Formats: sequence, C-alpha cells, structure tokens
Amino acid sequence: MSTKNIEEKQYLLRFRADTKSHLTVMDDDICMTKCPDKICTIFCPAEVYKWEGLRMQVGYEGCHECGSCRIGCPHQNIKWEYPKGGHGIVFRLA
Repeated sequence: MSTKNIEEKQYLLRFRADTKSHLTVMDDDICMTKCPDKICTIFCPAEVYKWEGLRMQVGYEGCHECGSCRIGCPHQNIKWEYPKGGHGIVFRLA
C-alpha cells in the first residue's frame, strides 16, 4: 500500500456544488480592520478563502466541509452550514 501526500489525497475529492454558498463571511469590515493576518486564508486546507481588495472571496465550491473555519475564525465572522442535501464534497477511496 503506497502512502499518498495531501495533494494526492485532495485530488481524489469530488464536489457537487450548489448554486448558493454554504459559507458566509458576515462582515468584511471585521476582516479588514480586526484581522490583519487573515488567518482563514492560512488554516483552510481547501484554500477556500482569498483576500482580494477590500473583501474576502469565498470559493465555497471546493470546500472540504471540515469545519475549521467555523471554529478557527478568532472573530466568529464566518457562518458555516452544511450544504443543501445532495451537494457538497464526495469522498472517493483509492
């Protein structure tokens, strides 16, 4: 049995994205004024969060649904919900 690195494991993930995000940054001003390090752009394993200009961009379509953003934001500024039924991540074992 071969050992896979994280990139190889992430390649096995498939997504069924909904048209509406299950992730919401509640107030971009909090990100801009109270969070200079924008740590959600660091701790998210799927790199869903990107700071662009004056707001946080959320690429929810590639979310791994790990919930780290729900507990990792020091300002509790990210609302995380489960994707609508039938949508979200699909795990494949290889």
